[in-house]
Amino acid sequence: MSWIKILEIQDLEVLRARKVTIGQCEMGIFRLLDGSLRAIGNFCPHRQGYLAEGLISGHYVYCPLHDWKIDLDSGLAQTPDEGETQIFPIKVEGNAVYVAIDDMARTMCLNHAQSQERLSIKD
Repeated sequence: MSWIKILEIQDLEVLRARKVTIGQCEMGIFRLLDGSLRAIGNFCPHRQGYLAEGLISGHYVYCPLHDWKIDLDSGLAQTPDEGETQIFPIKVEGNAVYVAIDDMARTMCLNHAQSQERLSIKD
């Protein structure tokens, strides 16, 4: 597993999200009311809505397209909806925020010619 620095903690306000792209993978980074962070795939399992544009409530994000409720801890859509999005481990060291990419995700996200220089972050 590789840890990749994605942003500084002060760059993400409480109850806000950011889209982060690492190679071919797009994820949403969410800061909850208690200040904790979550990282999940940025696409809703229903119609691929951008979850980083959704509303955060508790440990959930509501997809901006059709209001699907996605658990930020598990990536699972809540009943009656079905489906899931990938979750990524996240940690804070000092002010730096890191996301973990395991070997399988690394293969999907990064090819051999890509590295951390392919990181992009958007509000």
